[in-house]
Amino acid sequence: MTDADDYDYEELGLVAGLEIHQQLDTAEKLFCGCPTELREPEASDRRFTRYLHPTKSELGEIDEAALEESMVDREFEYLAYDTTCLVEEDDEPPHRVDDEAIEVSMEIAQLLDMNVVDQINVMRKIVVDGSNTTGFQRSMLVANDGEIETSEGPVGVEDMMLEEESCQRVEETDDGVRFSLDRLGIPLVEIGTKPDIRSPEQAKEAAKRIGMLLRSTGHVKRGLGTIRQDVNVSIADGARIEMKGVQSLDDIDDLVRNEVRRQVELLDIKDELHERDGQVGDPRDVTEVFEDTDSGVIGGALSSGGKVMAVPLYGFDGLVGREIQPDRRLGTEFSDHAKRHGAGGIFHTDELPAYGVTEDEVSALSEAVGAGEDDAVAIVADDPETAEQAIEAVAARAETAMDGVPEETRDANEDCTSSYLRPLPGAARMYPETDVPPVEPDPAEVKPPELLTEKVERYQAEFDLGEGVANQVAYGQRWELFEEAVETGVDPNLAARTVESDVTEIRRDDVPVENLTDDHFRGVFALLADGELAKEGVPDLLTALAENPELTASEAAEQEDLGSAAEDEVRDAVVEVVERNAAQVEDEGMQAFSGLMGECMGALRGQADGDLVSEVLREEIQKRA
Repeated sequence: MTDADDYDYEELGLVAGLEIHQQLDTAEKLFCGCPTELREPEASDRRFTRYLHPTKSELGEIDEAALEESMVDREFEYLAYDTTCLVEEDDEPPHRVDDEAIEVSMEIAQLLDMNVVDQINVMRKIVVDGSNTTGFQRSMLVANDGEIETSEGPVGVEDMMLEEESCQRVEETDDGVRFSLDRLGIPLVEIGTKPDIRSPEQAKEAAKRIGMLLRSTGHVKRGLGTIRQDVNVSIADGARIEMKGVQSLDDIDDLVRNEVRRQVELLDIKDELHERDGQVGDPRDVTEVFEDTDSGVIGGALSSGGKVMAVPLYGFDGLVGREIQPDRRLGTEFSDHAKRHGAGGIFHTDELPAYGVTEDEVSALSEAVGAGEDDAVAIVADDPETAEQAIEAVAARAETAMDGVPEETRDANEDCTSSYLRPLPGAARMYPETDVPPVEPDPAEVKPPELLTEKVERYQAEFDLGEGVANQVAYGQRWELFEEAVETGVDPNLAARTVESDVTEIRRDDVPVENLTDDHFRGVFALLADGELAKEGVPDLLTALAENPELTASEAAEQEDLGSAAEDEVRDAVVEVVERNAAQVEDEGMQAFSGLMGECMGALRGQADGDLVSEVLREEIQKRA
């Protein structure tokens, strides 16, 4: 087995592309006037349920992915809030497309060097996994034919769609899935690159470049779940695989590497099966083999009225247990398909005897299905209907193993592997939306923003910030507050420290910094600009505001006694400290400075500027030395 790091990606014919999904930070949702703020599920004041089924496209076709999803009978429950409207519940037609969302999407199009279309038309995309109350997602093409630069060459941008975000998945229930409606309808751009990416490293670099361009607008949401990356990967003799829901940009290169390894291993398995003349037998009931089993899983299923179904895999011996990704085997792929039909998983003879299954039971199982030494057997133990559907799914997946790599949509796992999700969707899932009129955009009205990389350079040149600090501020969420503060006369380095490092430090002390508002920071900067607050008092003031968000900065400063001390007050406090330590000053002279400086700052309780305290302390020590 070749390590993924040793692959020659050019020789393998690696082709990859990205789909970046980014929520926009607009005031209203895409097709209604509801706010785009997320709510806690506990705030829900009512709920309702739906069952969704696939519909035919205008050509009379049903999308394969939607059809498979509909085979799993599930109830979808939706949590509604006092902000939920009839559009979100699918009890009222959608309103016109939000103007702000159109404007931001055109701004993004300019940054990606894309051509905005002459007319934006809304389409419906069938989605029957419950994540939309309507059974479809509204989507519209905004721009196409763009390009970004990477160190390994340009990557084309195929298109950019403006879509409504889906519901937020809250939890699995006994009957199906519970969703929250607060996220449904938030404007979302989907940016698809051309298949120009030729290495895992280039995939990661391209995603980071697009992410930087998106954040440069200042109008995209930040935080976990607000941006998701899908990665499309194939190799020359493999197949196109779409990996969904990549949360971290840092995982993209490892995901690509592991998918390449999976496809290489599956192609090797295909060749081996052809040499062995591999075949998949018919599923059959083998419950009798396990009537007296000590296996907890199988015994539990049988005691509940279930049965054991098996499928013989002729020529598969040793291949079902073969690792194709880190800690994932061909048998894991089979199990993914079984789980889609409600089964807990599968057992197979490459891993048995184990899990309470004995050697005698393995022999009896093989005999029951006519499997020999070169063959394998997979089994599912569950209620009769689930067991039958799950073993059929395993058999179908085993059939595709003899063809190599099946095209499919896969779920990106936290360990940078992937698992089966559903078939790739086709064109049959799209059809026109008749309730929303088209939009004729005017890109000439939109001016592109300053890139974050340019902002970093400007902060270094204009405000004399170090590169690290400039990066923190430019890529942070409060760069506009920073610039406002500098305009009012606050020292740039102090303003940068206030919006970034001070907030980080008090967060580490479990201070609820999420309570800090823009007006809180503006109040802090106003006190600094007017000389009414020493820079040393900023962390204490931010802490007080975070813990008492109803207060203004002035009120919190007064409550915490954080007013800036006058020079004579500073001198009186320093003299008191020096006289209290007169013997030490006489013995050590200026060497006593460091110890006394901390004592002076403590005595002034953050009310004095450190530079002023330092200057006065040096003077008083020199007088007595």
